[in-house]
Amino acid sequence: MKQILFASSEATPYIKTGGLADVVGALPKYIDPNEFEIRVILPKYECMDSKFLSELNYVCHFYVDLNWRKQYAGIFEAKRGNVTYYFVDNEFYFAGPNPYHNLHEDVEKFAFFSKAVLTALPLLNYAPAVIHCNDWQTGLIPVFLHTTFGSDVFYSGIRTVFSIHNLKFQGRWKIRDVMDVTGLPEYIFDHHGMESYGEANLLKGGCVYADKICTVSPTYAHDIMTPEGGEGLDGLFESRKEDLVGILNGIDYDIFDPKKDEYLIDHFDCDTIANGKPLNKACLQRLFGLPERENVLLVGIVSRMTDQKGFDLIAYILEEVLTTLDIQFVVLGTGENRYEHMFHYFQKRFPNKIGSYIGYSEERAHAIYAGADAFMMPSLFEPCGLSQMMSMRYGTVPIVRETGGLKDSVCPYNEYENTGTGFSFCNYNAHELLHILQYACEVYYEHRDKWNAMVLRDMRTDFSWEKSAAEYAKLYDSLIVSDV
Repeated sequence: MKQILFASSEATPYIKTGGLADVVGALPKYIDPNEFEIRVILPKYECMDSKFLSELNYVCHFYVDLNWRKQYAGIFEAKRGNVTYYFVDNEFYFAGPNPYHNLHEDVEKFAFFSKAVLTALPLLNYAPAVIHCNDWQTGLIPVFLHTTFGSDVFYSGIRTVFSIHNLKFQGRWKIRDVMDVTGLPEYIFDHHGMESYGEANLLKGGCVYADKICTVSPTYAHDIMTPEGGEGLDGLFESRKEDLVGILNGIDYDIFDPKKDEYLIDHFDCDTIANGKPLNKACLQRLFGLPERENVLLVGIVSRMTDQKGFDLIAYILEEVLTTLDIQFVVLGTGENRYEHMFHYFQKRFPNKIGSYIGYSEERAHAIYAGADAFMMPSLFEPCGLSQMMSMRYGTVPIVRETGGLKDSVCPYNEYENTGTGFSFCNYNAHELLHILQYACEVYYEHRDKWNAMVLRDMRTDFSWEKSAAEYAKLYDSLIVSDV
């Protein structure tokens, strides 16, 4: 049995702030249990739901050397299905109401976590074939493995995969401070190692020292090798392109299923969508205080309200869209104040056309996926994106920019061949977004039969984790076989 350990700062259902948690919470349970034994290790946050804390069983404790000081670490264990979860306990680092705090605190916190993961393995009598690290919070695991733990024969067979879920967040801090926390030798803080633009960069460390680098979509793997998408590290990724792969994320079909979704007022599938979709649409309109109009194009947005997600483009065109098009919007999310205020403003001006909820609600998110006609994601960049897949699962047509995982998951509509799964535009330009919205309205109102055919294609597109899990299995095998 081939053993794989996932190391992450979050995973559903235990702790979630974003898409990383969805991936680490879902992927392990879909990897073939007949070939692989999967375990996951996470911080034991004080802010975890108490119902999960009560399920944890104490395993052992030890002390982690952080250069000149030692810190306590406990290991707790839980089982979910065929996956074993470990939790690293330390109240000094993992207390508080949120999993993340100030960057300088988080750099030390996850340096401790990374070293605790490796220190725990001999005490657990567990030497996985591969440690699958995720984002900058675990970037020091490959670094420690090749330096501090490099001479210990126990670790000699362990290989690492480093997954980039969002390159924009790199864990950059002062070199001297990171050296002080980690005790790592000075020579690795040069431009060949962890140094980046005069700072220590934990994500770069993970990418330099990992055996394989993975992104969460094939196009994003290409994007990060360009100056536009590389966030200052494009040269590194170009130099390691033979070890760089992109595997599109999936979504958990046990959760996102219109036939049994607990949040829906009426369940439906491809055969019953003609009845189920209008009922959920009416419910969504009531939920957001909009007039119940079955035959108006209702566009949903569930997102962080930032420039990365294209909200500067939306801000530029929103008044023209609301003034000139027969359209409704429902918007769910939080983010920059200017965008939150923008939706409040337009909701007061156009109360029959736009409804917004500043905050997050799982119930409202599912209501949007199921009840909207279209789902808009005009992102500047998008490593993978999950919301467009979720919306398609519910027969809600995506409107996206052709970047990263959005390009990989949404096939542009072709009116001549009657193919495609959504509407997309290429350049990051507000007028291109406006034109694609106008085109979507045209198809919706004037060619409803073609729109409905696209809805069914969306629902039948396979974004389940099985396909992605098989690709990860090949990636792990490439490391394990090459070491035999």
